[in-house]
Amino acid sequence: MDNKPTKNKPHSCEVCASSFGTKSDLKKHIRIHTGEKPYSCELCTSAFTTKSDLNKHIRTHTKEKPFSCETCGSSFSTKSHIKRHIRIHTGEKPYSCEVCGSAFSGRSQLTIHMRRHNGEKPYPCYVCGSSFITNSHLKRHIRVHTGEKPYSCDICESSFATKSDLKTHIRGHTGEKPYSCEVCRSSFTTKSQLKTHIRVHTGERPFVCEICNFSFAKKIDLKIHIRRHTGDKPHSCEICASSFIKKSELNAHLRIHSGDKPYHCDVCASSFSTRSILKMHTLTHSGEKRHSCDLCQSSFTRAAMLKVHLRSHTGEKPYRCKVCDSAFTDSSNLRRHLKTHVKSK
Repeated sequence: MDNKPTKNKPHSCEVCASSFGTKSDLKKHIRIHTGEKPYSCELCTSAFTTKSDLNKHIRTHTKEKPFSCETCGSSFSTKSHIKRHIRIHTGEKPYSCEVCGSAFSGRSQLTIHMRRHNGEKPYPCYVCGSSFITNSHLKRHIRVHTGEKPYSCDICESSFATKSDLKTHIRGHTGEKPYSCEVCRSSFTTKSQLKTHIRVHTGERPFVCEICNFSFAKKIDLKIHIRRHTGDKPHSCEICASSFIKKSELNAHLRIHSGDKPYHCDVCASSFSTRSILKMHTLTHSGEKRHSCDLCQSSFTRAAMLKVHLRSHTGEKPYRCKVCDSAFTDSSNLRRHLKTHVKSK
């Protein structure tokens, strides 16, 4: 590109040959090369190359937003921000991606988008070496190391590392569920919850175990499943040192110590420590037997009972006595058998 001085731009940079219409514009430009930042903020340590950049920055302290949208009344601290905002109303997206055709209302949005194509992550974490596409992503990540949670809930004492996490939390208080499933009309508090739910309809299971090829609809379910292979039990009981794969299993176990039984049967006065045990109990009232044997007409209230029953067809006896080598279809028969050895001593 020819950057030689012209009649309209007579002032040239000796470093990069860029040309400018005024001497002051050239002077400002040269600061890019020298690194000079003569305009300092009196409220913090930030410094800037131009007075206009300093004025913009000061608004982050004063919260002043002098530029208002005539359509919706939203206010902004800079002219460029309101210009980009107005495109929400007009639908204008003048910045297009040459790789995939996606269009954006702001140039910065396109720049960030392009990094997804080229893999560029210019913002590194100096604690752990992880890199990020945007400075805001890095800033959010650093809170993992510092433990900082600057966003607090006005309703309860909870605090969060990100504004989006706080927003999601508040929906727990308000009951707001803005994301709806078009198939069954179920509603969810977050977009990710809706995305996970849709897999119920599509049958998609994108998270695959590399050990046994079992697949899952949710990443957390795969993470928990892998612990069954590794034997990792990160949730420990402080009372008896028992360990568990899932936090919910630990919570259920703690009720053994506390005696807490928060799940009540609506039919009788029985109470249970877990929802799953209550669910099994209610089947004794309804008589419903949803688990049927494909080989005979037998049906059962629980899947575990059907599993034991199937062994009567297959002849499988996985529970073996270490004393006399007798084998049994279920653990209760083995326990009963073991008592015969105790009596014979």
